Amino acid sequence: MKFSVSPRAIAPVTIAALALATAMLVAIAPGWAQAADTSTDRRAVERLPLNQNGGTWDAGHVQGVAVDVEGGFIYYSFTNLLAKYDLEGRLVGTLVGWTGHLGDLALNPVDGRLYGSLEYKADEAFYIAVIDVAGLNEVGVEASRSDLFRTVHLAEVGRDYAADMDGDGRFDGDTADTRDHRYGASGIDGVAFGPRFGRRDGPVLLTVAYGVYGDVTRADNDHQVLLQYDIAAWDRYARPLSEAAPHREGPAAVDGKYFVRTGNTTYGVQNLAYDAEAGRWFMGVYQGRKLEFPNYLLFAVDAEARPARGDLIGVPAASGQGWEQGMLLPLAPDGLEDPATGLRGWRWKADVGFQPLGRGLFYVAANSGGKGAQTADIALMRWTGDPQTPFAPVDAEERLRRLSAP
Repeated sequence: MKFSVSPRAIAPVTIAALALATAMLVAIAPGWAQAADTSTDRRAVERLPLNQNGGTWDAGHVQGVAVDVEGGFIYYSFTNLLAKYDLEGRLVGTLVGWTGHLGDLALNPVDGRLYGSLEYKADEAFYIAVIDVAGLNEVGVEASRSDLFRTVHLAEVGRDYAADMDGDGRFDGDTADTRDHRYGASGIDGVAFGPRFGRRDGPVLLTVAYGVYGDVTRADNDHQVLLQYDIAAWDRYARPLSEAAPHREGPAAVDGKYFVRTGNTTYGVQNLAYDAEAGRWFMGVYQGRKLEFPNYLLFAVDAEARPARGDLIGVPAASGQGWEQGMLLPLAPDGLEDPATGLRGWRWKADVGFQPLGRGLFYVAANSGGKGAQTADIALMRWTGDPQTPFAPVDAEERLRRLSAP
């Protein structure tokens, strides 16, 4: 499912990593950044490998990738292992030692730390892992014994996940075979940094996407759920990882909660990414199974699309009449269009690693291998805009052409 270039890798999907240096130079209060348009540094792009393998690991499958173009590193999340590689494909370090689910990754353009979704469903505990990857220079670093790995609890996620929706007085736990879980929430996965929805500028916020159970028998799980947080003061919440005594230190409320009607997808948004140059949010998903929907694999929301309060179709209102209300975001008017539902998207795999890089370039990951031997490969691709084939591989010649473009 969802929260790591190395020996092999899966999202962050994160703010355009190539914009990192520029974004960090933007001056505003306590070192915070603006989500203004940025351009990719030519010399940084020249170093990007056309392909990279993230190694083979006795771990879970790759959940996401994050790229520090200026620093020269690629990070892979393999569920219970984080791998750090340089751009030449040399393994720099690994972080290990947790039993929870580390999903999608995002590099914070302000503090240079790596953020990832982390789930402990049995404890009804959902965190953002905050990882000081600048200090990760050894293989086999134990997360619980290192100051590099800290966690921030997300109470909003826990409330929706553990909601007793069928009213029988008990929560049925980690299963799709129940009417519990508000909005079908199964936890979290996709994470990315970008502006507040409805604009391309302003403070950089952390956006966290729900996982959603792929239950085809209910109608209240057809929206993607996106939470936004201002993390400027999150250091006050961050605590070391303790699986024996999961903490509950974190923001009591969200800075924004939004819904995107896509039709149900299996485990929600796996990879979330913000392309600062295009001003677009991308959502990579596992394919849904409801026949009334087109079940695309990739969706997008334009950054400047204004959220508007409206009906969450399929989610009954607490009053028992009509639908619950929520802040809705429209899908971008791009890609394939399903005539029956009006939904837009692409049939393109983007669920285990999807990283915008600027200049129309992206890393897209593919996972392979089996138990005890999981691996990932990333390929440098360019945006084509074609509804059927939105990405195409980049060769050395194409990369040079893009570097010389204004």
